[in-house]
Amino acid sequence: MTPPRKKLRHRLTFEGHITWLIIGAAAPAAVVALALLWFGDYTPKVQWTLTLLIGGCGLGFIISAREHVIRPLQTMTNLLAALREGDYSIRARGARIDDALGEVLLEINSLGETLRTQRLGAFEATALLRTIMAEIDVAVFTFDMERRLRLVNRAGENLLGRSIDKLLNRKASELNLNIVLEADQDVPLTLTFPGGTGRWGVRRSAFRERGLPHELVVLTDLSRTLREEERNAWQRIVRVLGHELNNSLAPIKSIAGSLESLLRRDPPPPDWRDDARSGLNVIATRAESLSRFMQAYARLARLPAPQKEPVNLEELVRRIVSLETRLPARIATSPPVTIHADAAQLEQLLINLLHNAVDASLETGGGVVVGWREISDCVELYVRDEGHGIMNPTNLFVPFFTTKPGGSGIGLALSRQIAEAHGGTLSLANRTGARGCEALLRIPE
Repeated sequence: MTPPRKKLRHRLTFEGHITWLIIGAAAPAAVVALALLWFGDYTPKVQWTLTLLIGGCGLGFIISAREHVIRPLQTMTNLLAALREGDYSIRARGARIDDALGEVLLEINSLGETLRTQRLGAFEATALLRTIMAEIDVAVFTFDMERRLRLVNRAGENLLGRSIDKLLNRKASELNLNIVLEADQDVPLTLTFPGGTGRWGVRRSAFRERGLPHELVVLTDLSRTLREEERNAWQRIVRVLGHELNNSLAPIKSIAGSLESLLRRDPPPPDWRDDARSGLNVIATRAESLSRFMQAYARLARLPAPQKEPVNLEELVRRIVSLETRLPARIATSPPVTIHADAAQLEQLLINLLHNAVDASLETGGGVVVGWREISDCVELYVRDEGHGIMNPTNLFVPFFTTKPGGSGIGLALSRQIAEAHGGTLSLANRTGARGCEALLRIPE
């Protein structure tokens, strides 16, 4: 069965509507005038002359009225087309207030000026961004959803050893950059590029351009920073070791020289045995102190990776508190929590914190409180004392720095190392509104 044909509807254009409306408005007057003319007592010459005059004038007025309506609309069309094409220099004449058409043209001119100002600001911002991109010493790349390179700065060009025109629209796999799009952002990568080899830090973020997802990749050369940190670490190690060795070897050398002089005397003095015994005792004491220092240093340097398992935090804290017999610590009311941690390492950390808190509180006759709370996806454990507080917070976690007689200076450094190995943090600060210090351990559940 043949489907019915749709009727074609010829719709009049805007110009056609205006023309027919003008004709409709003028037609009644023209018909009346012609009727009076042709049915009146006039000669044929007058009738035809006036008929042609009425028809010509009417047609002229119709065309003129049509143009007065259509021409401004065409002007506005041209202005809007120019704005769409990005040409903001064209302005319409006749823009004025107290006139309907003039106010429309005035608004279009204002729109053009606004767009011109915004475009100028965008150009200036883009120029500034390009300047910054060119001057920074980190490589910046942007990729589209197909992993094609869309933007690269000068550092990226130098790193890849090619100019920008040879890099754009190339896939990440062709540029050996696919690994940076999939790598863990928290782990430095050892990569080799035509423009350099080293360890690189990767940062990625997503953005949209024209509604399509893109990815921004920033590569930072960490080699120089790591070398600087390594050199500083070695300097600190040598400085600490040298200080401790000098403190131990200097008296040993001095006493050994004195004993040698004593033994060379002939005959020896009557009390030489007592002097020799006293000197050897000092040498043994200093050697034992040096041995303890080296053992503490090896312990700090060889902390094994934590072997995590479920740990009941309340049971662990009660066990640690029971070991401290000098001052009974109070356990604050806290919710039951099970965390995944290395129980042995966490015990050592809490023993160090509790020991320091008790030492501080014994000096003032204060107390110690241990408690914990859950915050988001981590547990926050605190140890509060009522001592004098922290006098020198700068050196708290400096290895082998201690203000205690006979202290090793590794307790807090080792505790922070344990906390960070568990993905947590350890901080110490003076309490607000109360006397003493608070040690705060945050560790993931």
